[in-house]
Parts: sequence; C-alpha cells; structure tokens
Amino acid sequence: MAMSVDSGQLHEHRLFDPYGAHRDDPYSFLAGIEETESVFYAPLLDAWCVARREDMVAVLRDDRNFSARDHNPRSTVELPGDVTRMLRTWRGADAVAVGSLDPPEHSRIREVLNIGFTPARVRAFEPTVRAIATDLAERVAVEAEFDFITAFAVPYALEAICRRLGIPDEYLDRCRMWSEQRIELMMLQRYTDPDRVRECARGLMDFGAFSRSLVQERLASPQDDLISELLHDGKAGETLTADEAAVQIPTLIFAGHMTCAEALGTILFQQLQSPGGWAKVVDGTISTRDLVEEGLRFDSPLAGMYRTALHDVVVGDVPLAAGSRLLLLYGAAGRDSRAHACPAGFSPGSGSASHLAFGHGIHFCLGAGFARLELETAIQALAARMPNLTLAPGQVPRHRPVFPLRALTELRVRVGRADVPVPHPVVAESGEGR
Repeated sequence: MAMSVDSGQLHEHRLFDPYGAHRDDPYSFLAGIEETESVFYAPLLDAWCVARREDMVAVLRDDRNFSARDHNPRSTVELPGDVTRMLRTWRGADAVAVGSLDPPEHSRIREVLNIGFTPARVRAFEPTVRAIATDLAERVAVEAEFDFITAFAVPYALEAICRRLGIPDEYLDRCRMWSEQRIELMMLQRYTDPDRVRECARGLMDFGAFSRSLVQERLASPQDDLISELLHDGKAGETLTADEAAVQIPTLIFAGHMTCAEALGTILFQQLQSPGGWAKVVDGTISTRDLVEEGLRFDSPLAGMYRTALHDVVVGDVPLAAGSRLLLLYGAAGRDSRAHACPAGFSPGSGSASHLAFGHGIHFCLGAGFARLELETAIQALAARMPNLTLAPGQVPRHRPVFPLRALTELRVRVGRADVPVPHPVVAESGEGR
C-alpha cells in the first residue's frame, strides 16, 4: 500500500465490508457519501474507494496517470506455491487479457476485438440470441416454480456468448465450471482446503489449454464465429495472433456471461417486487430497453473496478501517492445524487443512460451492445411465455461473497396460470443502434 492510514482515525463509513456486513446492501451504507467524503480508504480492500461519478469518469479517462494492469480483485489468502505458478501461466507465458492492458498495447488488441461486436455483427446475431431465449423460456415454463438464476439466467447468458464465440454446446458445462473456479481463486477471502484450491487451479490450466486448442482449430478451418473473425477478418488487415486470441477467450466467456446473468437476476427481482410491475412489461407500458437501463443503473452487476495510480495524483480532493490502489465504485455512481434525481428509486424510463455499468473510457465494455441485446431479448421471451410470473413468497435477496460482482444466490419465481392471456403481444425490439 502506497499511503498509510491510521485505523484509529477512520470514520465509521470507511469500514466498508462488501464481503460481509454490506454484501447484500452496500447502497444504504454508501448513501450520500459522494457529498461528504467521495474518496475514502477501505482497510478490508486495501484500496481507496471512489464513490462520486464525476471522479470515476475522470480516472477512467486518464490512462496516463492510472493503470488497468491490476484491475481484478486480489485474494487475501496465501496460496500454495504450485497454485501461484499455475495462476501465472494458465493463459500462457506473459499472457495478459485486454482488460488488463494499458496503451499502446491495449489499443491494437481492442481494435481487433471490436470487430466482433459492431452494431451490424450484433444485429446479425440477434435471431440466434432470440432462439436461445425462447427455447429456454419454453423449457423452464413447464415448472410451477424454479430458481431463475440457475434455471434461466446463467445457462442463457453462457450459451449466448459461447455460441457467438463458436464453442460447441458440449463444452458449456465445463466453461461454467472453469468460470466458477476462476471466481473462487480470484476472490478468496478466507482459508480454503489446499486440495480444493489446487483443483481450481488445474481447472484453469485446462481452460487455457482448451482455448489454445480451439484457436488452432479455427486457424486451420475458419467457421462463422467470433474466434475465426479475430484470426482472419481483422480491420485493415489487423488480426490477432494465435496466442493473443487464446488469451482473450476465457475473459470473453467469463465476463460475457457472468455479468449478464447477474443483471438479469437483479432486473427481474426489482420489477417483480414492484406492484403490477411485470404486467407493465408484458403489455408494453414499460419498454424492455428502459427496464434494462434502469436495472443496470440501480444495481450494477459489476460493483466496481480497480485502478492503480502511476504517479502522485489528486482524486476528488484527496492526494494519493504513486502506487495507490483505487476501487471505482460503479454501483455507487448509479446512486450518485448529483447524477440522478431519485437515485434510490427503481423507476424504468426515468433516464438511466448515465450509469457506469459498462465502465467508461478506453476500457468501456466492448460487448455492451451484445449484453443489451441479450438482456432485452431475455425479458421479451420471459414476458411472452410467462405473463403471470411472480416472486415466490418470502424472497429476501441474498448475494454471493464474490465482490465486486453482484450475484444473487437464487431467485425463486412462480410461473402462474398458463390460461391467462397476454394483454398485448410483446413485440421484439430491433437491435439497431445498440
């Protein structure tokens, strides 16, 4: 840590614990903090938390003074030596995913990756996403009650991104397992059985090997998928090397389905607990686009992202030394009273476009348009097939200890009577402009 803090001098609100006391509701704890102390040190995170939207945007725009290289959460558990070695090498020697790159290396990789998520490419893939959503909604609707997270949100988001990448369906379960193993290792906050840790690390080694083999297959035999596009169809002749493409695949799978599934759970929970809320989605009173944007603002699936100060800087009014670690609280930005008229109210259509759920600046989520398509399409499919969807009684939202992700442990819903007609047909919205 580059700047020491006397723990006896800490204000009460600085004792931020998103893994424990504030796991389910960090927002009550952070309410109004952007007005009083928008940059504060959190000992449990060993980081300076930035809670004001305008300060986050300033940091995200300033890649000369802030690095994304160490943007992931750190495990606080000392890992066995062999596990540490596997974590350093599972992607490949000196391999770095695009989210951890700084300019100028970041610029070239990002430009190639962008070709896979242009508005035209997203629109072309919309029928596939809609078919996945419709098929899964049909299958889960036969149950009177089910857990929306495990039965719909996660398998839907995982299948959509894997289909876009060109990953065969028989690998979906393994991709889900590898993603969970990555979360477990990256976010360890307490002692875990060494054998379990080694199992997770070996899983990541398999994940890396799988990605490299898939790239070799697409080099030899291109398909109509994103991996082939990265290797063969780069803009102005720019493509990724086999090693560069293989490094990105685990991140595209992991980030491409985890945050989407988390957002779906939050959006559905908030709308279903609103009196008459689901009926307004079914009859079109509330558009799926407005619902998605408000859900992303109200409770961002990514609560924050880390940055490291490269030089002595001032953030807000707080001077920070070079090497200081910052946590940009994207979720708090969505509740910033300076940016939103009613930050604590869930109100689709009230103007939610200024959220930071997809980040900002050069690291703005390259799959944002694809994620919006997935979220809107899923809600449309659910509304069409389950017009009488309700929360199962006794629902109290609980979140997994995987900060900075905001992941509900479960969301039990009931389908309701199948013989009640939909008030108005749900019309599919165009993907244009995403």
